[in-house]
Amino acid sequence: QVQLVESGGGSVQAGGSLRLSCAASGRSFGTYSMGWFRQTPGKEREFVAAITWSGSDTFYADSVKGRFTLSRGDATNTVYLQMNSLKPEDTAVYLCSAGVSGPALDYTNYHRPNTYDYWGQGTQVTVSA
Repeated sequence: QVQLVESGGGSVQAGGSLRLSCAASGRSFGTYSMGWFRQTPGKEREFVAAITWSGSDTFYADSVKGRFTLSRGDATNTVYLQMNSLKPEDTAVYLCSAGVSGPALDYTNYHRPNTYDYWGQGTQVTVSA
């Protein structure tokens, strides 16, 4: 069982920045693929960013590319999503996810929610115009 706890959400004005953190339990964190998705009421869960277990590859949605940066700190069992130049359309609940038992993350599966086995409760990000 893997538990994920997100933090760092909040309210900012457009153009501002936030850094989300996701702390994971488990002694095998270094083998987990990690992802961030976001969700707004009435819409499907939307892929934001993902990172392979080794940290050698990262993947981003086109809508956040160049503004968001995902990194992992294996010594602290934490992944960080640095979000810059935030826009009102970034407003959502941001959910952290971990891929533990499935296939390795690659270009065919990084964006699919069912690639990931565990999910956090989410943290709200609100960006005002």
